[in-house]
Amino acid sequence: MASNIKVTLHTVYLSLGSNTGDRGLHLTLALDRIELLGMNLKLSPMVESDSWGYDDDNKYLNLVCKLQTLLSPGDLLKEIQRIELDLGRVRTKPIFEARTIDIDILFYDDFIIHSEGLVIPHPRLEHRNFVLIPLAILEPGMMHPVLLKTILELKDDCRDQTFTEIVGYGL
Repeated sequence: MASNIKVTLHTVYLSLGSNTGDRGLHLTLALDRIELLGMNLKLSPMVESDSWGYDDDNKYLNLVCKLQTLLSPGDLLKEIQRIELDLGRVRTKPIFEARTIDIDILFYDDFIIHSEGLVIPHPRLEHRNFVLIPLAILEPGMMHPVLLKTILELKDDCRDQTFTEIVGYGL
């Protein structure tokens, strides 16, 4: 008997960053858990950057990953928040603060979502070189579904002056 069940894999892009403790270890542990959420995990180069939105002497290690998943956007967010909590992320009132791990959903297919607690595409990604530089290496021609520019165009247009440099490939 034929089944009418259709399975849809969604392509998601996540940004990961860490600026406290063993930054590389935090990224590795987060990626190990993220890999369990789907398949075909691909990583950008790792970049090091100054803090963005606040002053902190600790530099961030950042990267972007691409993943295919069966999870809905809401379920993906719950899993990401669980990973952050398990890796010692403490959320306080300021939006921008030092952290063991920060994971943001940048894109979920070409969905545009504005709900309480979840905005996709990420609302500030076009202002952040620490996201755009690795994302442009991973997917330069990908089109932002709201801004209707490629990631490479967004990177070239970005006015972020925060120091960011590529520091390696892989963890």
